Amino acid sequence: MQNLSGKTAFITGGASGIGLGIAKALLSRGMNLVIADIRDDHLEDAQKELNSPDKVLALKLDVTDRAAFKAAADAAEERFGKIHILVNNAGVAVVGPVEQASYDDWDWTMGVNLDGTINGVVTMLPRILAHGEGGHIVNTASMSGFLPHPGTVIYTTSKAAVIGMAEAMRAELEGRGVIVSAFCPGPVQSNIAEAGKTRPDSMSDTGYAESDKRRQQGGDFFHLYKTKEEIGERVAQGIENDELYILTHSEFTEGVEARTQAMRAAVPDNLPQNEELKQVFAPLFFNQAHADELERQKKLKK
Repeated sequence: MQNLSGKTAFITGGASGIGLGIAKALLSRGMNLVIADIRDDHLEDAQKELNSPDKVLALKLDVTDRAAFKAAADAAEERFGKIHILVNNAGVAVVGPVEQASYDDWDWTMGVNLDGTINGVVTMLPRILAHGEGGHIVNTASMSGFLPHPGTVIYTTSKAAVIGMAEAMRAELEGRGVIVSAFCPGPVQSNIAEAGKTRPDSMSDTGYAESDKRRQQGGDFFHLYKTKEEIGERVAQGIENDELYILTHSEFTEGVEARTQAMRAAVPDNLPQNEELKQVFAPLFFNQAHADELERQKKLKK
């Protein structure tokens, strides 16, 4: 997908924060955009900021609504013909001790972050494969999916699943012309803290009311976060470079290395290997996408 000009990107959660940053970066590369978002006010503001009515289609979409997702895909194809890039970016978060989480906290977060991504893949992937021009799927995960920390169990669970989905899909689809990336941002100036405003009444029971209150009173750290434009540009570069992992913050270097080393140290080296087992079930023991990504990153950093 190195040549993005004239192609079409469909971005969920695309009308604010990270999604809007990605939209701006892709628009600057000559792409047509479909920005799908659940909030009318964000859609209105985004259209003004993008200021490209001929190249931008704004659609209201709840990513948990499969029928609505199909209708949005149909509208996108009717307007621009073909969809080449899908950015599964819509997301929500709840924070607090895991023992306080209600079923509604789990169902809402997993419903948007994981089921919404699944809905995007099921809706869009067959359409991308059908036109045969190649494509790219970006799953917005989080560094919390790689480096879990206390108080984010539900969020981390959803994002770790999205990372695993991207890794598995990558090896399966790259040979068919569709690249898949796990986008794992660190702290960004986004609107995810306002996600509760779109929480449906049917999932209103939460164990995190007090945790949310304390978080909101904990101070404003936006000045420490990267801007949506910086993050959007990084995602666009990741798409252009066909990267498996699109990461944004060097501050995570030590943590990523520690996790990798801990996993390697846990492998039982003192046990004999069954070579026949390794040969028969080779894909179980080695994902070529990881080796390919290592070589890609070495070349990019030369």
